[in-house]
Amino acid sequence: MCDPTVIAGIGAATGALSAGLGYVGQRQQAKQQAAFQAQSIAAVQRKQGFQTTAAGLELQQKELAIAQEQGKVTKQAREQLATATVSAGEAGVSGLSVQALMDDYVRQQAGQQVALTTQQKLYGLQHGLGLKQIGLASEQEILGLSQPIAQPSALGAVLQGTSQAMSGYAAGLTIGKR
Repeated sequence: MCDPTVIAGIGAATGALSAGLGYVGQRQQAKQQAAFQAQSIAAVQRKQGFQTTAAGLELQQKELAIAQEQGKVTKQAREQLATATVSAGEAGVSGLSVQALMDDYVRQQAGQQVALTTQQKLYGLQHGLGLKQIGLASEQEILGLSQPIAQPSALGAVLQGTSQAMSGYAAGLTIGKR
């Protein structure tokens, strides 16, 4: 039969080895979790960049459409003024009535330009709020991903190893006495 001290030593070594392997496993798990969090946060940040770029492109398209519409309004107003001027000249009409007609065309053009400028400002405001919303959503997503990662304690592993070694030693002595 084996010496009880040898059996106790094997039990102590087994207990200490078990605690050491548990510590190494916990460290690896914590590192993997931290790497996964970093990758997830980077993905959220990339998504935010894409969303911001898309919102900027959408605003540019809207501004271009408004600029084209403003150009059409200006061209149409010039054509109306030219047509009215020629028609009045051919009809031999002049004076306050022709000037009133011209002023009416100018007022109409100004009203359309003001409406387009207001629409452009509202698009800008909408864009700013959209960017703010994208930023807040990304922050919330990052906060959700940024959970604390439990780090294994070397002191805890040593204490656990010591406890398991002592339990293994005591079990080995008990087995050896039988």
